[in-house]
Amino acid sequence: MHWADSSEFIGKNVVISGGTKGAGGAAFRRFQAGGATVMTAARSERPDFVPSDLFVQADLGTVDGVELFAAQALERMGRIDILVHVLGGSNSPGGGFAALQESHWARELNLNLLSAVRLDRALVPRMVAKGAGAIIHTGSIQRKLPLPESTTAYAAAKAALVAYSKALSKEVGPKGIRVNVVSPGWIATEAAKALVERIAADAKVDEQEATGRILASLGGIPLGRPARPDEVAELMAFLASDRAAAIHGAEFTIDGGTVPTA
Repeated sequence: MHWADSSEFIGKNVVISGGTKGAGGAAFRRFQAGGATVMTAARSERPDFVPSDLFVQADLGTVDGVELFAAQALERMGRIDILVHVLGGSNSPGGGFAALQESHWARELNLNLLSAVRLDRALVPRMVAKGAGAIIHTGSIQRKLPLPESTTAYAAAKAALVAYSKALSKEVGPKGIRVNVVSPGWIATEAAKALVERIAADAKVDEQEATGRILASLGGIPLGRPARPDEVAELMAFLASDRAAAIHGAEFTIDGGTVPTA
């Protein structure tokens, strides 16, 4: 489901990191439905809804992968109007902070923080040069409600991403570039399912128990359900649009009321 005006993003070039699955795939479709030319990259193979000339298979958790994607985006699109970072996730083991080795921390920081920093460094100067653009970073409510059993490094990386985003907004706002953060709670995606499976395996419980543990750690979802990927994408599209022309340097939570305070 989407509420796209098919002309809203006509003439806009949009770059999305991780735009093939979950919220990223929904964001790709949403901007595409709004008339934009959308390009993305992911480690996985190209899905059918992404045109072959607008896809780069690359690991954006690495320096080389980001450099490849940025170079291809500039070569194929020339001008970047909207930059949306959706790439992220956690593959670290359960067991609390002591189970996280150096390699786990490095992977989580590269995927959830440095991928955005590196892509911004490669593409945002072009936005600054033309004096216009919008950047959306994807945070997480876990920066406020971390899950110590399994996602400490992920939560720390997302907290750092939000702080970085605020600093970036102060620097590039006066130059015509808007920067905002969308921080989802529990989203009904394959990645969320994989997290449940991993926690269940590590704790030697079934998936229902693992889901209950996650929801208990978060304090539940007052709305009664997780957000859908298309709902997250709709918020991203709004913030990137001219309808949000005065919204800058802010973080927007979409979590069904999970976070109890602002």
